[in-house]
Amino acid sequence: MDTTLLDAVRRHADAHADRDGIAPTAIPGLAAIRATGRTELVYQIPRPLACLVLQGAKHVAMGTQSFTFRAGDSLLITADVPTVSRIAQASVATPYYSLVLELDPAVIAALATDMAALEDDDDAPVRIAPTDAHVADAALRLLRLLERPTALPVLQASLLREFHYWLLAGRHGAAIRRLGLPDSHLRRIARAVAVLRAEYAQRLPVERLAALAGMSPSSFHQHFRAVTSLTPLQFQKQLRLIEARRLMLADGASASHAAFSVGYESVQQFTREYGRMFGMPPVRDVTAAHGRLHAA
Repeated sequence: MDTTLLDAVRRHADAHADRDGIAPTAIPGLAAIRATGRTELVYQIPRPLACLVLQGAKHVAMGTQSFTFRAGDSLLITADVPTVSRIAQASVATPYYSLVLELDPAVIAALATDMAALEDDDDAPVRIAPTDAHVADAALRLLRLLERPTALPVLQASLLREFHYWLLAGRHGAAIRRLGLPDSHLRRIARAVAVLRAEYAQRLPVERLAALAGMSPSSFHQHFRAVTSLTPLQFQKQLRLIEARRLMLADGASASHAAFSVGYESVQQFTREYGRMFGMPPVRDVTAAHGRLHAA
């Protein structure tokens, strides 16, 4: 791995990282990540993305599968699937650094028309691979572009296109390509997922979501679970619980306020479902998390 990419990520992350270690950039969907120690478990349903680890290590679990990826590895997530992750190797002297880019289906679709199709029988939505040198080079030039604001609006699109091109040309290109196919089950389910993400606190009839995907309710339910590993109701529930936990941990919200904010009508139901997902009731979980933070 060219250490100049690590240097570029380190400079940006050290200067701009927030309290969660996330350093956004002026390029939509691109962020540097920094951590100076092992972190708490993070529950997410991430959008499709590529994560290039440059220093340290991260552990990601999806269902019964788990992955550890280290400096020189890339994590590819090609569907909206629930994950539990944590920084597994980091210290003040040697922080964890990575670069994350959300994949753009529109860019992938445009590129796919000009590229030969690749064979891939593996539908796994989470993959680990050594970072391709061309991908790393395109990432480095994107970061260098941040230092030239006047050039950013002119060159950003072409460099993002190149970054996606090298991902598509790599060993997992076929899986990434499916994100850009307008009639693929992945893209059709993605339309429903976008509404679930935007309106997770509202009642969302499955008939409406199925119509967005252009499917019958029964077919939609089947394909939704195949893509995300969850039913639509489970997916919405996890979005609600993840946001409620964030409100309590980051904003100091009470359990009842968090519950009502994310769409629950019963605190008792919220407490019960929260405990199933996170292993303990909300107040105990937040107290324990704060205790571990202070101890660290």
